[in-house]
Amino acid sequence: MLSVSVAFVDDHPTLLEGIRAIFSRRPGYKVIATGSCCADALGIALEYKPNVLMIDLNMPGNAFDCIAQIRTTSPETKVIAFTASSGINHAIDALQAGASGYVLKGSPLGSLTEAIDAVMAGDTYISKGFATKVIAALANPKTSGIKLSVREEQIVSLLLESRTNREIANQMNLSEKTIKNYMTLLMQKLRVRNRVGLVMAARSLPLAGARGRDVDRIGLLN
Repeated sequence: MLSVSVAFVDDHPTLLEGIRAIFSRRPGYKVIATGSCCADALGIALEYKPNVLMIDLNMPGNAFDCIAQIRTTSPETKVIAFTASSGINHAIDALQAGASGYVLKGSPLGSLTEAIDAVMAGDTYISKGFATKVIAALANPKTSGIKLSVREEQIVSLLLESRTNREIANQMNLSEKTIKNYMTLLMQKLRVRNRVGLVMAARSLPLAGARGRDVDRIGLLN
């Protein structure tokens, strides 16, 4: 099994060294770079293209612009915001910029590995106990007039049951790649940039009224 290549960018040297040391010893992960500012994060994404890049939101530079640029220059890299900020707006800004995860500093160490594993599986991860507030704030009422095809409605219904791409593919007798393509098309149609937005937009559709529900960890979705 191939190791997940990870990079960490944080302007707190002690914390950065501790995280690097921990993941360097863990099987299944390979730390390929570290940095201390947004410029470092952009350089790492461009040069190393890690599977996962975990960045601090409060380091020098505009972290939200940094996330958006990373998603453009290295779209295969999943970005996780690792921050002390429990502000809802910060979380929304990070997710809308393209982050696949939002982990609060002070969370159990296992949260970091959970987040990395979740985003590598195509999920969105938000620290437990914080996700419900973010979901409520992300509710998207701008879906009136948008019509989905029968197949799109079927996919959305299964998505709201917390089915993974593979499970949806098996249920509908389609390939997993086809389901991923539908997910991309649905995000474009519902005018959202990531899976968190997709779930919230889907919940505001007529078919989602009886099926949508809050979850404590969005990492259930693929």
